[in-house]
Amino acid sequence: MHGLGNDFMVVDNRLQNILFTASLIKKLSHRNLGIGFDQLLLLEKVTTYNIDFIYRIFNSNGTEVEQCGNGARCVAYFLLIKNITEKKNIRLQTVTRNIHVSFLKKNYIQVNMGFPSFKTEDIPCLKKNITENSYSVIFESKKITFSVVSLGNPHCVILCKNIKNVDIARIGNFLQTHDIFPKGVNVSFVEIINFYEIKLRVYERGVNKETRACGSGACASAVVLISKRLLSNEKKIKVNLPGGFLYIKWKGNNNHIYMTGSATHVYDGVFFL
Repeated sequence: MHGLGNDFMVVDNRLQNILFTASLIKKLSHRNLGIGFDQLLLLEKVTTYNIDFIYRIFNSNGTEVEQCGNGARCVAYFLLIKNITEKKNIRLQTVTRNIHVSFLKKNYIQVNMGFPSFKTEDIPCLKKNITENSYSVIFESKKITFSVVSLGNPHCVILCKNIKNVDIARIGNFLQTHDIFPKGVNVSFVEIINFYEIKLRVYERGVNKETRACGSGACASAVVLISKRLLSNEKKIKVNLPGGFLYIKWKGNNNHIYMTGSATHVYDGVFFL
């Protein structure tokens, strides 16, 4: 499956009980020698009464991560097309938070991503003194300024004049491996078009490259820019990504973030261990 080109292998592990080790995930995710995917989405048995489904998220390098907006839409669409649920609104649990998903039409899905957090304890970051959520580091004698936010997973957001001219791979890898982020970080490069629309490119933690789309990165970027009053919170923000577009709605303060976009089923398959 994929969400705007961010691709996933989705496995219903509720009855199979397969142990996905880091080495197995690396093998399966390899695009030449395996199936090839950015993340593995693993459905597991429900253990709490107020949750419909539990799913875990593993990057292609085998590390487990906390959140994935595109993955949430794909899991929901998987549940629908496999006739696992008939509900129009479902509750999903990840390793760090619960999210609510609503089916709008066909493969068009809205995800309530919960609350953003600007608290330093929720963002693994060595620098604790934040002035208006603004950090800076030196990269090749130039200062890079960015903001941080958590959507259940850590993000840093860099405002750019023209993201076409940015070296995403080098700067993204520099920040993702910098001592300031001991547990890594998703790096979003954003360009403002107007008060209701932005362009976005994301260097994703664990995948360690630029992705076609990043749902939580789209949310993080919109939240940071709305909080700085560089975008409007009056209506949905259109986020243009290399793989397509998402709509993000956040009214600010203690309100939930809503992400709306498509999910696509590519093919089914069987592999033997």
